[in-house]
Amino acid sequence: MMKSRWIMGVLLASCLLLTPWNDNIGLAEMQNIAVNTYEVTQKAAKEKADLLTNTYGTTSVQYALIDHGKIVVSGQSGKNDEKGQKPLTKDTMYGIGSTSKMFTTVAAMQLVDHGKIDLDTPVIQYIPEFTMKDERYKQITPRMLLNHSSGLNGSSLTNAFLFEDNDTYAHDTLLKQLAGQTLKADPGAYSVYCNDGFTLAEILIERVSGMDFTSYIHKNITEPLGMVNTKTPLDSPNIAKMAGLYYPTYSGQLPNETANVIGAGGVYSTAEDLARFSQIFTGEAKEVLSGKSAAAMAQDEYKTPMWPDDKAYSFDYAYGLGWDSVNLYPFNEYGMKGLTKGGDTPLYHSSLVVLPEQNMAAAVVTSGGSATIDRLMANEILLQALKEKGTIAEFKPEKSFGAPVKANMPESVLQYSEIYGATNATVKIDITKGGVMSITSEQSPGNPAQIFEYSADGTFRSADGNAKLSFVTQENGRTYLWIRQYASIPGLGQMAMSVYNAEKLQPQDLSIATKEAWKQRDGKKYYLLNEKYTSIGYLGAGIIQLNVSQQLPGYVLDKRITGPNTAISELQIPGMSGRDLAGYTFFKQDGVEYLNFGGSILVNEDAVKPIYISKQSIVTIPPSGYARWYTVSDTDGGKTIKVNMPSNASFSVYNAKGTCIYFSVIGGKDKVELPAGGSIVFAGDAGAKFEILAQ
Repeated sequence: MMKSRWIMGVLLASCLLLTPWNDNIGLAEMQNIAVNTYEVTQKAAKEKADLLTNTYGTTSVQYALIDHGKIVVSGQSGKNDEKGQKPLTKDTMYGIGSTSKMFTTVAAMQLVDHGKIDLDTPVIQYIPEFTMKDERYKQITPRMLLNHSSGLNGSSLTNAFLFEDNDTYAHDTLLKQLAGQTLKADPGAYSVYCNDGFTLAEILIERVSGMDFTSYIHKNITEPLGMVNTKTPLDSPNIAKMAGLYYPTYSGQLPNETANVIGAGGVYSTAEDLARFSQIFTGEAKEVLSGKSAAAMAQDEYKTPMWPDDKAYSFDYAYGLGWDSVNLYPFNEYGMKGLTKGGDTPLYHSSLVVLPEQNMAAAVVTSGGSATIDRLMANEILLQALKEKGTIAEFKPEKSFGAPVKANMPESVLQYSEIYGATNATVKIDITKGGVMSITSEQSPGNPAQIFEYSADGTFRSADGNAKLSFVTQENGRTYLWIRQYASIPGLGQMAMSVYNAEKLQPQDLSIATKEAWKQRDGKKYYLLNEKYTSIGYLGAGIIQLNVSQQLPGYVLDKRITGPNTAISELQIPGMSGRDLAGYTFFKQDGVEYLNFGGSILVNEDAVKPIYISKQSIVTIPPSGYARWYTVSDTDGGKTIKVNMPSNASFSVYNAKGTCIYFSVIGGKDKVELPAGGSIVFAGDAGAKFEILAQ
C-alpha cells in the first residue's frame, strides 16, 4: 500500500513451471523435515527478529517458515501492549498492507479458473459504470490491474486509513473518483506501482462473484487453508488480538489501524497464516487455485520496452501478477525462483517470500519498521533453512560492481547535467568535464551531495562500487536516470535493485499572470480539511507547504505549472518513482483559496486564524464537513484547555514544528496545554459542536 519508496536521489544505505510432484521425492523431503528440527534456523530467526526490534525501528515482529506444507519455524519478538499484559503470540494479528494484493490476485485468478473472468477482456465488460475522462480507460483489462500497467494515476486514499473505524468510503467512492481522472500512460505501456488498480480489481471480484470481497476471500481462500487468524476490518476483529501500535513522535499506544481499501492493503493476518497462504504457490493447495493460474501469476509481467534491460545482472524488482518480484535476489544467484510481496501501511508492515520450486516460504509481519526490512529477514530465514537442510552448501558472498575504473568521459555526457524528477521530488545532477557527477535534492538542501565517478564501462560508480548510474533515452523521447545498486543492511544481508530512478524535466516559460499567481503561493502552508475525524492522517500535521522550484522554472516539485491555478505531474517512470501522481488545482469560495490535491482538499494559511481562548468558546463544523483549523498565538501559548465534543468528532494539537502532541481519538488526557506557534484542528461530521473551556 504505502509500499516502501526509493526516494529520488537517496540511494539506500536508502514462464514459471511449478515442479511436478513426485511421490518418492516428496516422501524423502518429508522424512528430511521430520528429522531436521531446524534448531539453527530457529535460533537465527530469533536473532534477526531481535535485531529488528533493537536496531531497525520495529516495535514487534512475528515470523514463520513453512517447508512442504509444515510450519517448521515460528516466533515473535518485541513489545506488544504498553502495560505488558498481552504477550505476543503466534496468533497476534498484524495488518499486512499491500501483501493483501496477493489475496486479490488469487481471487481474480480463481474466477479465471472458473471461466468468469478473462484477463485480457476490458474491465468495462464487467463493470459497465467504470468510466474516466480519458477514453483510453476502455482498454484497461484485469491483467493490467494486477501487473500495475493500467495507466491509472495511483492512489485514491481519502479516508482510507482510520483508527478503529471500518468506514468503506475509499472503496465505495473509487468509481466516482476515477470518473474525474485521466490516465498517465497508455494502458499496458509499462508497469508502475498502483493501489487503485487493486481496489478496482476488488470491485471487479465483487461484481463477478456476487459477494462482498471479505466474504469471498473467507469462503474461497482463508477457510479452505485453515487461516483462522486472517480477517479484514469488516470482520470487526477482536482488538485484543491485534499487535500493539506506536508512532515515533507520539507518546503512548495507539488504537488499532483499519485500512479500508481491503483489496489493495486492508487484510489482517499472522506470519503462520501467510505461510499457509503460500501453499497456493508451491503446489500444496491446488484445490484453492490451479497450478496453471499459480504459474501464470509468476510470469515476467514487467518486461515491456520501458523496463530497464538487465541481461547481465540479477536484481529483485520485477512484477508478476500481484507479486513485487518474480525473480528475487539473492535466490536467483543460487539458481532458484523467488517470489515476493510486501506491504506498508502507516503503522503495519509485512513481507511474504516464496520459493515455489523448493516448496518453502517465509513470512514476516511487524508493527513499525518497513516491508523492505521484513523481506530481508524472510530472505535470511530461508537461506539459513536451505543451508541447514543441505540444499545449499554455503552462503554466497555479497556482490559489488567494483570501484570506478578511471577513464576519459566523452563530452557528450555533459548533456545529462539537468534537473530530474520523481513523485513529489526533484534532484539536480551536475557532471564535470573531469567525469565527476554530483546529485543534490532541492527538497533536502542540508543533505550532502552524492558523488559518483565516470568509469570505463560508461557508467558512473560510487566509490565503494555498490552503485552504478547511467542515462537512458527511451523510445518515448524521455531521458531517465538509471540506478543499479547492491545495498547491504547490517545483519540482514543484501538487496539488489535496478530502476529508472528519475526523469529529466524541461524548464517552462510562464505568462506574467501565471508567475504572479504562483509567487503569491510560494512558501505558503495549506491545511487539510476533508479527512475523517478518525483519520491516522491527523498524527501528521495535515499540512503541506508549497515551494515553487528555484532551479527549474515553471515547476513546483515534479509538477509542471500549466496555468494560474493548475500544475500537473507528467512523469512516465516504471516501477516506483512514477507512482501516485496527482496535480494541484486551486479554486476560490467566498474569497478563500482552496487546493485540491489528489482528492484531498486543503485551505490556504491566510484563512487560518489564531484561536481565541476565552472562558468558554464554541467551534462548529460547517455544512461542508470541512475541518476547522486555528493557529496558537504567543498570547494563548501555555494556556490549558478542556474540550467537550460529541462522539462523531475529534481534535488534534500540534507544536510549532508540526508534531502532533495530542489527538483525542487516542486520548489519554483530560486537559491539553496549547503550544505557542502551534496549531489546533477540529474535525467531525457536519454540525458537530466543540465546547472549549479555558482552565
